[in-house]
Amino acid sequence: QVQLVESGGGLVQAGGSLRLSCAASGRTFSNYNMGWFRQASGKEREFVAAIRWSDGRTFYKDAVKGRFTISRDNAKNTVYLQMNSLKPEETAVYYCAAAPASAFYYYSNPMTYNYWGQGTQVTVSS
Repeated sequence: QVQLVESGGGLVQAGGSLRLSCAASGRTFSNYNMGWFRQASGKEREFVAAIRWSDGRTFYKDAVKGRFTISRDNAKNTVYLQMNSLKPEETAVYYCAAAPASAFYYYSNPMTYNYWGQGTQVTVSS
């Protein structure tokens, strides 16, 4: 069992930055792939970023590439999402997720993630 708790969300103006944290408890997630997803009101959850356990390779939604950075600190069992130059359309609840390595894992598919946090609200004003 893995418990994930997101923090760091809040209200920022367009162009501002936020750093989200995802703290894991229970079983270590050192052998898990980790991802960030977001869900705007009335819309489906969408992939934002992921970091692979095996080699640390990162993946990003095209729209956030160059502005967002996913990283992990295994010693602290924490995953981060640094978000720069935020845009109003990126207002959403941001979720941290963990996915055990398997042949079915695909970084952008939320159905392949087993554990989810409760989410943290990010609001970007105009």
